[in-house]
Amino acid sequence: MLIGIIGAPNKGKSTLFSALTMIEVDIADYPFTTIKPNMGVGYVTKKCVDAELGVKCNPRNSACIDGTRRIPVTLIDVAGLVPGAHLGKGMGNQFLNDLINADVLIQVVDLSGKTDVQGNLAGYSSPAEEVAMVKEELASWIGGIITKHLNTLSKRKDGDQALYELFTGFRISIEQIREAAQKNALPLSSINWSEQEAASFAGALLQVNKPVMVAANKMDKVSQKELAALKEALPGYVVVGCSAATELALRKAAKAGFVDYTPGSDSFVQKKAPGIGQKNALEFMAKYLKENRGTGIQELLNTAVFGFLKKIVVYPVEDENKFTDHSGNVLPDAVLLTEGSTPVDLAATIHTDLAKHMLYAVDARKKLRLAKDYRLKDGDVIKIVSSAK
Repeated sequence: MLIGIIGAPNKGKSTLFSALTMIEVDIADYPFTTIKPNMGVGYVTKKCVDAELGVKCNPRNSACIDGTRRIPVTLIDVAGLVPGAHLGKGMGNQFLNDLINADVLIQVVDLSGKTDVQGNLAGYSSPAEEVAMVKEELASWIGGIITKHLNTLSKRKDGDQALYELFTGFRISIEQIREAAQKNALPLSSINWSEQEAASFAGALLQVNKPVMVAANKMDKVSQKELAALKEALPGYVVVGCSAATELALRKAAKAGFVDYTPGSDSFVQKKAPGIGQKNALEFMAKYLKENRGTGIQELLNTAVFGFLKKIVVYPVEDENKFTDHSGNVLPDAVLLTEGSTPVDLAATIHTDLAKHMLYAVDARKKLRLAKDYRLKDGDVIKIVSSAK
């Protein structure tokens, strides 16, 4: 799973990336601070099932803090996108190629409107226009690939297969291609679409293949009024108000031992006496957290994974009575799977041979045998029984 952090230059993408991963990257108030993409690991959160089962977990692939599982996901922060990026302007071609493998995109916008679509300081620039610009550039990018290959596509009766082959490496399924074509009533035999038809198809394809949610950043500089206005201007989009700068400052303060802060919380506990400047900053952040019920950063990531990508958390175990693996670790792994996944899919995340030779699964809670095609539910604790050694 890969989550792409995108947007016009100078909107706070790198600050958001750092806040989620605690990786130091170049952050500055000018365009194209990010040249090469930054890769890192963030953590989605979900209530652990250990308390419900009456045990104390001992995680391996994730962490459990105060009853909350923190499960790793991969993030990529790419160079800023400007109008004409699909034509190579700005860092355009590099930006777009960096996004090929992303499963969901988080577009960061400047809710304060103090920077324009080029990333330069402005009296006011509409964040809704930033969203429209990015959507157009992404669609033009995909549409342009199609129009460049129309000569080849027009000779194929199996246009869906031809497009699938064209987009090899983009992680686009043939079902998604058919769905996008159907939405626009476009034929998939001997494709000879106009540039506008190709762009319309691309827009529909992106909706299902690379959904975009909006991070309305710099909430610490505005109010809920601006956030409500942006949501009204973007019907059909999920918009989350957030302050990446506040989250990053709190995580750094926690790392330095000044505060006790849990990402996603609406408060923190001061542990050391701060200096005058630090005291003012902490008072401001405490007020912000209370008024906005947190920084919005953890909500943003959780929404991307559990909302857009429809992931659930499943706990594989080897001993269904003690909820342990072969080493005695209690609830050792929390695995992210797509809604509708089966025990076979879970087994495949552990080892291909386990899935290949799987016999059945066991619901560790109910001690019930489950069929291979059982649809897993969020929070399931599952034992896989296989003939593989």
